[in-house]
Parts: sequence; C-alpha cells; structure tokens
Amino acid sequence: MKGFVVYPTYRVVDNKAYVYLFGRLENGESFLTINHYRPYFYIKKKDLNKALKTNTFEYEETDLKNFKEEPVVKIILNIPKNVPEFRKRFEEKDIECYEADIRFAYRFMMDKDIKGSMETKGDFKKGEFVNRIYEEPELSSADWKPKLKMLSIDIETDRYGKELYSISMFSDNFAKAIIISDKKLKNAICVKNEKKLLEKFKKKLLELDPDIITGWNVIDFDLSKLHDKFKQYNIPFQLGRNDDTCFIKRQESFFRDSTANFAGRMVLDGIHLLKISFVKLVNYKLDTAAEEILREKKLIGYKNKGAEIEEAFKKNPQKLVDYNLKDSKLVTGIIEKTGVLGLTIQRSLLTGIQLDRVKGSISAFDSLYLRDLRKKGYVAPSAKFGERKERIKGGYVMSSKPGIYDYVIVCDFKSLYPSIIRTFNIDPFTYVPDCKGKNLIKAPNGACFRKEHGILSDMIQRLWKARDIIKKKKDATGSYAIKVVMNSMFGVMANPIFRFHSIDMANAITYFAQHFIKQTAKNIGEMGYEVIYGDTDSVFVNLNVKSEKEANKTGLEIQKQINEFFTQHIQKKYGCPSFLELEFEKVYKRFLMPKIRDSEKGSKKRYAGLIVKNGKEKMDFVGLEFVRRDWTELAKKFQLELLEKIFHKKEVAEYVKKFVNDLKKGKYNKLLVYRKAIRKNLNAYIKTTPPHVKAARMLKELKSNIIEYVITVNGPEPIELHKSRIDYDHYIEKQLKPLADTVLSFYNTNFDDIVKNSSQKTLFGY
Repeated sequence: MKGFVVYPTYRVVDNKAYVYLFGRLENGESFLTINHYRPYFYIKKKDLNKALKTNTFEYEETDLKNFKEEPVVKIILNIPKNVPEFRKRFEEKDIECYEADIRFAYRFMMDKDIKGSMETKGDFKKGEFVNRIYEEPELSSADWKPKLKMLSIDIETDRYGKELYSISMFSDNFAKAIIISDKKLKNAICVKNEKKLLEKFKKKLLELDPDIITGWNVIDFDLSKLHDKFKQYNIPFQLGRNDDTCFIKRQESFFRDSTANFAGRMVLDGIHLLKISFVKLVNYKLDTAAEEILREKKLIGYKNKGAEIEEAFKKNPQKLVDYNLKDSKLVTGIIEKTGVLGLTIQRSLLTGIQLDRVKGSISAFDSLYLRDLRKKGYVAPSAKFGERKERIKGGYVMSSKPGIYDYVIVCDFKSLYPSIIRTFNIDPFTYVPDCKGKNLIKAPNGACFRKEHGILSDMIQRLWKARDIIKKKKDATGSYAIKVVMNSMFGVMANPIFRFHSIDMANAITYFAQHFIKQTAKNIGEMGYEVIYGDTDSVFVNLNVKSEKEANKTGLEIQKQINEFFTQHIQKKYGCPSFLELEFEKVYKRFLMPKIRDSEKGSKKRYAGLIVKNGKEKMDFVGLEFVRRDWTELAKKFQLELLEKIFHKKEVAEYVKKFVNDLKKGKYNKLLVYRKAIRKNLNAYIKTTPPHVKAARMLKELKSNIIEYVITVNGPEPIELHKSRIDYDHYIEKQLKPLADTVLSFYNTNFDDIVKNSSQKTLFGY
C-alpha cells in the first residue's frame, strides 16, 4: 500500500528507539508505521582504539571511507540522545565524527531511500487515532503523489481576545462554525458555553482526521488562544494522531515563524505557505490576499472589526457564523488558487523533507546528497556551527547604457548556476582544496575540481530530466518546485553551517558565471550588436531593427552562434562537454533603461519595457517603483500610465498636469498609503527614525511587521489613526516628480518645466 509521510518522529520505549511515520494512504486512510531502529554515526578506523577508551559501545566494520580515502567504522547506539553525548566526548579527544548530526527519523528514511512517498508491506491493526497501525512493516520508496486532507480553522473572540465566541472548520466534506448560541442557525453547531465549544471542536477535529491544519496567522492567534482556553478548562490539548499533548512555540519577533507541534499532522499557516512559495502581496492581511487572489472580500472589514463582531455575537449570531465560516473558506480558496500546498508537497516529494521544513535548502541538499554519497561508498563530515567570515562573490552586473530604445532583446542562460555545476563538476566530493593532482578543472577563482564524475552533477541532471518530463505534462507547479530545489544547490555552499561549507566552491560557480556573461557580451558586440546591459545570467541587446519579425530572427541567430561558441570553447579549454544553454527569451518593442537619480550613469537591476509576443503587448517592470512595496499605489499608477504613453509615443504634458491637479483635489486619496516593513525591534532604531517607525510607535500594538501609513502636514500617521490633513506637496515632490524625471530627462525636459510652465511642452514634436 502506497502512502505519504506527513509527520516523521520517534519514541523511546524501554531504552529502545522506534521510528514513527504518520501519513495518508492511497486508499484515503490515515496510517502510522512503527519500526525499531538504532542511531549511528561514524569515526575513522584509526581512531577506534582511542574511542574505546572513552566508553563502551557497539561498532561495526564498514567498506565506507571519508573524503581522504580513510576507512571508517560505524558506532551503533541505543537511543538518539546518545549520539550528541558520544560526539561531544569523542571530539573532546580529537576524534572526528561523521554524520553525527542527522535527525534520527530522517536517517531512517534516508536508509530506506524514502522521500515523501513510500510502499508499506505488512499486517496492520486499527488505531485509536489513525485508521491503520503497521508494526515492523517492510518499507521502501514509492513514486506516488498524495491527496492530503486539509482543514482550515478560524476563531472569533471579543475585541480583547478574552472571550471565545465561535470556531469555524472548513474542509472538503465539512463546513460549519461551532458557536455559543441558543438560536437555530444555518451552517452552525450551537453550544451552551466555552467549554462545550472546545469539546465539540476537539471531537470534530479528531473525527475529520486532517493531515494539515491551516488558517490565517493560525499559530500565533487561533491555536495560541485555543491552547490557553483548553488549559483554562483543564481539557487535554490533544489534537494530534496520538495521545501526546500538542504544543505551540510562539516567537515574539516578526522575523521568526512560530511553530505548532501536532503529532501526526502538519500545521501550515496560510501566510507562511504563500511566503515560502514566493507569492508576494502588498501586505499579508486576509482581506488583501482574498481580494487580490480570489476577487472576494471578508464579510466584516478591518474598520471597527472588534465592535462589529461583538455586536453580531450578541444581536445577530447568523452574521457571525457567516463571517467566521467565510474566513476559513477564503483561506482554503487562496491556498488552492495559488497552488502553494501543491508546490510544498512537490518540494517534499523531491527532497524527503517534511512539509513544514521544505524551505530549508541545507536540509534538502543533505537529504539528496547523502543518499548518493552512501551509494558511492563515502561518508560526510558532521555539520558544525561556523561564523560567516567572508561574503560570496555575486553575479556580474554590467553598467547599463541608459536610454529609451526600440526593439531590445533579452537572452539568458537556462539555469546558469546548475549548468556550471554540471559542466565543471563542481562538487564537495570532487573539490581539491590544495589543487594537487592530475586531470583537474581550475575555476577562474583558482578552485580546483577532479574531472571524476561527481554526485551533485548527477543530482542536478536527475532533477533536470524530471523537470523536462513534468513540463511536457504541463505541470507548472511541479516544474517550479524542481527549479526552486535546483537553484538552492548553489547558495548552501556559502552558508557556514553547511557541512561542506566552502567559499571557494561557491565562488567557483559565480566566477565562472561572470566569465561567461562577459564573454557573451563580447561575442555579441563582435557580431555587430550593442549590449546595453547584463545581469548575472542575462544580456540585453539593442538590435537597431524595425520590426518584431526582424528582432525574433536576429535573437535566434545570436542564440545559435553563442551556444556553438561555448560548446567548442569549453571542450577545447577544459576538456569537458558544455551544459550551458543560452536562450533567446523575449523582445521589448520599447525599452527604458533609466539613469541613477541625479547622475548620468545607468542604473542596475531597474528597467521597464513593452514586451511584444505574437502581436500582443504587455508592460514589464523590474526593480522600478511599480513593483516595489514601499512605493505608494499613487506612484505605481502614475508610472504605469506615464510609461504607457511614452512607449506608444504619445504626448504627456497634459496628462502630468491633470494628474497633479487631481491629486490636489483629493481624487487619489485612497492611493496615498505607504507600506514599509519593520526590520528590527522598534527600540533598536536609535540613530535615525524613518517615517514608518514614527508611525509604528503611535500604535498600541503591532499586528504585522508591515506598517501602513500616510504623510500628513503633521508628519507620518498610521492609517488606523489617520486624522490630519494630507501633505499633497510631499507626494508631488517625493513620489511623482522623481518618477517623471526618470523618463523626461531623455527628452531634455523635466517635471517642473511641465507642471509650472503654462505653455505646451512636447516630447515627440506633434
């Protein structure tokens, strides 16, 4: 029977450790597998006698070696907590330990080659909290994508969070709010008091048996409040798949995520799912996400929300039920529409990392790499804590040539860093720190690697092939999951807590990347075209052509010639096949490369263009104010409309004047809100006090690290407390003027000339 591991853990019974794997089977039932398993790690064989003098333990001879080709022996212990104890004792005697840091349940899954899904063979019995319990089953890896059960919950309280009014629960087969009420209500279960409310919620949750519990800020608010209420009424807070008490680990800081441990289940906050899946919103309020993603709104807005909820509870409980249930439904809808849960499951299936930890690139690397390393007959060093001593060299960013151009194309290298790793066999296993030996590849930064086939290149090749297959199936979520995992393979090397940490290895990749981008720009220049910008893996080329057809033809010619060049160049210079692939990506019909403000130099990582594809046009912004959260919607509207006119060669003077006048009349008041993130504790802002910090300090309580405020004649005010008159001159000078001058400077005019000069200023002479 195939199943997916939702929650791996272990228990110690009578000084024996048992791995517990909870999850969902392909027949829809929940399961628990229990296997006796012993923790272990390795030391060098030559250190065995020294180790035996420190303590008694079981050990085993192996055919495995460390990277220096030294044989190792396996140290076998009884329970997981013995491992750090022995490691500390050994390291105090200068005995190096290998793989002594791997989490116990993950070690078991790696040995069985289980990632997310597995095949279970054996007898089972019915469980109290799960449908099936397998004791000592035979487990193996399986290729199966699960359909997990998700339950979205939401609680409603009085405005002070003291009294609990209702709890909504929404899943595929259940949608009701449990509410304290003596009335007959639709989509509701009515109870007499708080205690009954909690008992009914607990009973229903255990009946529904979800794999995933979700909500909006569900850990810090909903589950934290429920935890306290369960404690108040002496009701065991046992909502998992065994009789363990669930616990909440709250983080006071906005910069770390709180966690909830519900044995056998995963608690995945909706906000967290969006963030780890790179879904960006202006803020992460439920109302904002619902409106932007679902085009729906909450039934009660944020203004006077507490008072409205209290009144609904007392006078119109049906309104509260509808509101409460809608919130749970919205969360489910957002998760389904964005595909963030599917992406998280895919990342778990790819790496073997549990759902709430897929963001961890080091864990993902370890899970994949150590499996392959073992098959090759080697063991890895244990991870150690280290301090970052130097920064990795970044990608090459070419100084841009500012201007407004017709028909600019972009060519970029497909997965450049993974391609470099594959081409030059950059790998902890093949890395030669002293560069001694024959048949080596030397990177531009001086790092050396054996030409012997490595492990990392094989991992990337497998992921690459899997992505190509998934792309053919038009599975965008699966393809994106693989891309995320592949790209993370590079960054971990520069992290000091990574077991194979090496700045030289990481820089080998970025130095190669810089070399190839510079070489590409040089070759394109020699072909007679002007490279106006280059950034990490892309080049922007001004073709000086008159049509989309000509641009497409030239782009394909450049792609072909550059790829042929690198195939020959890399084989000749390094003696290895090239996996680099330059792709002609897109055509901009009109393209803006702005100047640095108050300078004639071109900016970096900031541009805009009018993309044309098959006759259809679309505006594209990178790094400009239009895509930045800390600029107002006013600025974004102005920039978009101004550039659309410029790109279509329409006059802008009257538009600019009218926009300024409409702003002063209050037409755009709803677009004046700044949104800026607090990056540290408020009391840590000492030297300077930015406007968003001033606004934040006016609030009694911070509910988010994103502060929303407006600038008034009396300074910044949070929108919750806004009462002063808007300072329109601020918005004209700080928001509109810089954006206009970014473009107008190319036409020998500026914002002040247009706004203050009564005569018509023309850009295009008609």
